[in-house]
Amino acid sequence: MNACTLGDLVGSLALRLHTAPAGPATPVTEVLLYDAHVPLPHAPGALLLAVGVRAVAAGSLVPAAAAAGVTGVVVRGADGPVREAEAYGVALLSVDEEVSWHHVYLMLASAIGARSAPGGGPGDLFALADAIAAATGGATSVEDPQQRILAYSTVPGQPVDEDRRQGILGLQVPGGVANEDQVRLVFGSDGPVRLPPLTAGDLPRLAVAVRAGGETLGSIWVVDGGTLAAGVEETLAQGASTAALLLLRARVARELARDQNTYLVRRLLEGSTDASTAAHRLGWDAVRVAAFVLDSSASVPDAERTLLRLLDVVRLQCEARHGQHGCVLLDGVVYALLPAPGKQGGEHMTQVQRTADRRHRQLAEDIVRRAGRSLRVPVRAALGEVVPDLGEVADSRADADLVLRLLDDDLPVATVAEVRPRVTLLRLRDVMGERRGLREGAWRRVLAADAEHGTDYARTLVSWFDAGCDVAGAAKALSVHPNTCRYRLKQVGRQLGIDLEDPDERLVLWLQLRVLAEGSWSSGP
Repeated sequence: MNACTLGDLVGSLALRLHTAPAGPATPVTEVLLYDAHVPLPHAPGALLLAVGVRAVAAGSLVPAAAAAGVTGVVVRGADGPVREAEAYGVALLSVDEEVSWHHVYLMLASAIGARSAPGGGPGDLFALADAIAAATGGATSVEDPQQRILAYSTVPGQPVDEDRRQGILGLQVPGGVANEDQVRLVFGSDGPVRLPPLTAGDLPRLAVAVRAGGETLGSIWVVDGGTLAAGVEETLAQGASTAALLLLRARVARELARDQNTYLVRRLLEGSTDASTAAHRLGWDAVRVAAFVLDSSASVPDAERTLLRLLDVVRLQCEARHGQHGCVLLDGVVYALLPAPGKQGGEHMTQVQRTADRRHRQLAEDIVRRAGRSLRVPVRAALGEVVPDLGEVADSRADADLVLRLLDDDLPVATVAEVRPRVTLLRLRDVMGERRGLREGAWRRVLAADAEHGTDYARTLVSWFDAGCDVAGAAKALSVHPNTCRYRLKQVGRQLGIDLEDPDERLVLWLQLRVLAEGSWSSGP
């Protein structure tokens, strides 16, 4: 029995944990709907959904929940009775106002059922393999459709051959044309199949496909050392039925965990979940956000489906590198959380961080290359800054989003550190564009004069600023005579009333032209 805990549930749907006096490892066994007209049953380990009770008024419900042995109370809204919950030793959780109680109930009941139901875990498959081996008299293994070994028997004294030894060592059946032919024969048969040895040193096998609803979930293989029990085919067929149930339960648990992780990652990216809860569930602290997008200039007939395929590529690569993934498709961008070493001092830690940076960039480059090849669409990748805890994931996402705006064919992958100056200018542009006071100033007069009279003041000023206020350097950048550059600068002062001797005015004017004018000054002769 693999009991579900508060920590397993928090982060699912819109569930937030406000207090847990007994800790996040507190078991949760069932979900109850509160009914004001019926006394609470004695239900140790239950989560009580405060249906029909406003969050601010749920304090009176806590003593009754504690008396009933309830693990926690779930309210709808943020203003729950934290003080009362802590006083009575009851966990307090909440969901968003817009989420229906019916949806919360179904989600939690499914999660608890998937975690608590007997069967479905790796240990259960190993137990099944041992049971089949004991009943048939032959060493047994359970495989998935790709011939990865999911479980194997450990009954002593049963004959085995080199193929079984190598398969168990690598948890993968050794390949070969003959072996593939046998697998196709098993998957194409309705019941157990007897198979001859593949080589002179091997032993024969008895195998059966594991199916559910017409879908092949895997197979069971029994080594025939010449002493198999009577009725072995029937035993193996029954074992296949049990294996199908276990594999389906395992799939449900995996899909549920993936859905819960997806929702949790989404909330982290939005900055709307508790960092400690997320760290407990994901097992990560320091992370960086990687963002992947399709090239906006490319023609994509079915963009939505292509984005989902990109999400699959990112998930697969992240799982291969990190053993799990924190990936989600959000607003046309595939985001991935990449675990990283914490930002600590010391030369050794700095080297570890540099190594992680290289690996993250290599992962992004691999995904861009693989996805571009399989999707036939150019893919771009941006990596935000490493943040020391999950509470700052939204900041790393903001970094990655800014880097995405800078990528092109010449720069398909970049980290925020590699393009820091341009990212800083983008941030300034966003801030200055939102504040009226920062948008006002002499730069508007400069652009208006250029538009009305065909002058080239904006480009001249920016070139002069970029050259460190050196006329000769500006003239070279503009491909004009230095006297022409001096004349334009004087006219800026005379016609537009801009004091270019004032260092503050020069700085503000340069920033506004570079940041707010968005390159309109770059056009011209």
